[in-house]
Amino acid sequence: MENWRFQNFEAPNSSLKVSLFVTHQFAALRGVDLWMSDTSASLLDRVRRHPDDAAWQRLVSIYTPLIRAWLRRDVRLDDHDADDITQEVLTVVMRRIQEFERQRTGSFRAWLKAITINCLRRSLRNQHKRAVGSGDSQVFDMLQQLEDPTSQLSSLWDREHDEHVMRQLLQQLKSQFAPNTWKAFELVALTGVSANEVAEQLGISVNAVFIAKSRVMARLRQEAEGLID
Repeated sequence: MENWRFQNFEAPNSSLKVSLFVTHQFAALRGVDLWMSDTSASLLDRVRRHPDDAAWQRLVSIYTPLIRAWLRRDVRLDDHDADDITQEVLTVVMRRIQEFERQRTGSFRAWLKAITINCLRRSLRNQHKRAVGSGDSQVFDMLQQLEDPTSQLSSLWDREHDEHVMRQLLQQLKSQFAPNTWKAFELVALTGVSANEVAEQLGISVNAVFIAKSRVMARLRQEAEGLID
């Protein structure tokens, strides 16, 4: 699978609605029975066990803007260096993905973070790339903080990872649902409108609103398994 193409994606700004959805709604997905479909395996499992161009492109489109934005903002790399290291990280992920095994909550997130740190260290050391506006000691101190799972910076990485991946998966899944189903889900789950109001607004029953919400959330949980725990 060496023929995926690296593309430049800009990370969108964090959405408060999606952030609230991640923190307050995603835990509820664990109790929802999954409805079966042709894509019953999660995106991570499809990439690991049955890789194809479509699955890889989806994974790349999710993680390119996240890694690139982090390198630009926190490491202060210029566009060219951020692109190079992002591509290197994703190349390592592609090469080693079948070695990855979930062992605990957040395993993939931690694995990706370790690869990113190693690629950045190697680039800084071998190519003498330096973060603009900060000294070497500051950069390597930042990397040490990122390696510490209890540090504030590491916690920020984890939170931004989960929010970003959730936001991207929601956008990717939107086309799989009828417009009314998605609108019902969006209003009741993301916006916080009551089921009664949504039913009246869309001209459907309250039960149909709850079914729409459950279907989207089940599909989301299915797709996110392993990427967000």
